[in-house]
Amino acid sequence: MYQLAITRDFIARHFLIGGDWGDENHEHSHHYKAEILIEGDQLDQHGYLIDIVDLEQAVMALIGEFKDRVLNDLEPFRGINPSLERFARVFWERLRDRVDLRGVKMTVKLWENERDWAAFGGPL
Repeated sequence: MYQLAITRDFIARHFLIGGDWGDENHEHSHHYKAEILIEGDQLDQHGYLIDIVDLEQAVMALIGEFKDRVLNDLEPFRGINPSLERFARVFWERLRDRVDLRGVKMTVKLWENERDWAAFGGPL
């Protein structure tokens, strides 16, 4: 199986709701790192799973929607806890809608610091 991955970073803010998580209940920022892994069995006529430039442009445009924003204020997180797991899924879904990824599997892994991450992925 072929694999292609890119990693980009950005800063966004959030606060957790629905429980008592101490300081996490107050607005704070994370230096997120988004790792996007594309996997597939077949390459296209150019020898690509996906054009890395197209993937990078889509990822950077998507990051622009979250960068320097408070996640709680954005539509996908209104009224729900903007957990790292939910953020990974929202990122995956929005990226899926921006890039032609038929026939491959995509996984989005979001790191919120050097040690902690959540991922969401599946076939497209």
